[in-house]
Amino acid sequence: MVAEAGSTNALVAERAQAGGPEGLVVLAEHQTAGRGRLDRSWEAPARSGLTFSVLLRPTVPAASWPWLPLLTGHAVRAALRAAGFDATVKWPNDVLLGERKVAGILVERVETPSGPAAVVGIGLNVGMTADELPVPEATSLAVEGEAPDRTELLGLLLDTLWDSYVAWQEGGEAGAARLATAYAESCGTVGRDVSVALPSGETLTGRAVEIDPSGRLVVSTGSGERTAVGAGDVVHVRDA
Repeated sequence: MVAEAGSTNALVAERAQAGGPEGLVVLAEHQTAGRGRLDRSWEAPARSGLTFSVLLRPTVPAASWPWLPLLTGHAVRAALRAAGFDATVKWPNDVLLGERKVAGILVERVETPSGPAAVVGIGLNVGMTADELPVPEATSLAVEGEAPDRTELLGLLLDTLWDSYVAWQEGGEAGAARLATAYAESCGTVGRDVSVALPSGETLTGRAVEIDPSGRLVVSTGSGERTAVGAGDVVHVRDA
């Protein structure tokens, strides 16, 4: 644990390149330059949440690596449910309570002398008050209920993430299929009407119908066409 860091992902990436072992965890009580997906900033008052990064060294084929962010979102959701919170996942890996975001995840690939590694960064709002929330779309465990002890919650998160990772990593095709099924069941985006902001700047609107074998969100438009989205931001979700 460090008292303050610009980015725990950056610290873990440095240690990965220096030969750090799989399972290495860096936790910061205060992160001053955290990043989320799509280069968004991630800010929280000191000691109000859990901000940490984990070093993984997957040996699965490179084609399976896009599942890591989804696996992480699913694991965080499972841990929060075990802690008594009715969490869901918005594709690909935003963790929500109701329609408000409580946790963000950023997974980055890092090249190291011993081969590629994955840095899994997680930021979870635990004790933030309503006045401390950075945007109206955010929430915290304390706002939604009684915030659990952060140390105990960290242990639960790490255990759940590791168990999910090992089951996927060592399970072969069957493990990949189990993850795909479990993720689809936990993803609150599937079965709803969505607007997805694409990296090109365009917006895709339609019904989210499934998660394909590569972890992409499949959207059916009004014309009946089905588009698989590999990267994008679900900026609006409404009940179908």
